[in-house]
Amino acid sequence: MTAAARRVLLAAPRGYCAGVDRAVIAVEKALEQYGAPIYVRHEIVHNKYVVQTLEKKGAIFVEQTAEVPEGSIVMFSAHGVAPAVHDEAERGKLATIDATCPLVTKVHKEAVRFAGEDFDILLIGHEGHEEVIGTSGEAPDHITLVDGPADVAKVEVRDPSKVVWLSQTTLSVDETMETVDALKEKFPQLISPPSDDICYATQNRQLAVKQMGAEADLVIVVGSRNSSNSVRLVEVAKLAGARDAHLVDFAAEIDEAWLEGVSTVGVTSGASVPDVLVEQVLEWLSQRGFEDVEIVKAAEESIVFSLPKELRRDLRAEAAAKLAGTAAASAPEQAGRQSEG
Repeated sequence: MTAAARRVLLAAPRGYCAGVDRAVIAVEKALEQYGAPIYVRHEIVHNKYVVQTLEKKGAIFVEQTAEVPEGSIVMFSAHGVAPAVHDEAERGKLATIDATCPLVTKVHKEAVRFAGEDFDILLIGHEGHEEVIGTSGEAPDHITLVDGPADVAKVEVRDPSKVVWLSQTTLSVDETMETVDALKEKFPQLISPPSDDICYATQNRQLAVKQMGAEADLVIVVGSRNSSNSVRLVEVAKLAGARDAHLVDFAAEIDEAWLEGVSTVGVTSGASVPDVLVEQVLEWLSQRGFEDVEIVKAAEESIVFSLPKELRRDLRAEAAAKLAGTAAASAPEQAGRQSEG
């Protein structure tokens, strides 16, 4: 094999979707407006590099709202949270910024609406994923999680004529529809959501990988292991015909042994990955003779989401007022206790 025969197929679109871009900018904007620290509940997006970069700028990532000191600012991640988390923040006297992706918010609203109409909601998604936890929290008494086609057999509903399916936004389109088909076979009157729940960016990135998969000997997906949409891209690449596919956070994680007998490498990245990491992978490949880069374009993306509305308020003053309210409320109680004594 000659060096000239080596080429890279570079997926387009790839990397940041509009929801991730919005969430990352929201953290940076909050740090710029209010200074450090800004607390973020869970990773703002599922990417190791992004989280480490924001930590260096002053963001503090926590797993539970209770870890955030009273009178602080806390941001909710792009994956969304349950209503109970908003209540926790209120009790903790915290000013909040909701960076939930608008497409996830859409699924939350669908869950609330269908629960209000007393439907059984079958939520297709992965158990334990933050997005699933947040959506389920909107209507816990009406939602049943369906984690793939194998789960369908054990699903039970109250009324087969009042059943609807919703889904986590970052799933494989093909696997989701396989699950939906199995559900429809069991519940013929199953209703579909009014619009597709799977994120446009997830679909577009999977489509690009499908187009390159048949030609690529190896597909390298840049993304973190806790990123659902990045993990799906590896699966989609293999199903599309790629001989091999791997997920890496950084170029340094690529094993040179993967290149043995390889003439065409496909490269893409998950929806929470900054393009600088892809550029580093391309440079790594170039140094090993893969200098010819061809773009595989599956779709145009022009969607942009506005920043969270909370960033237009003075959140430090808001948090201080909440603390002052606590103090004001406790003063009469203390006075009452002293007079009783």
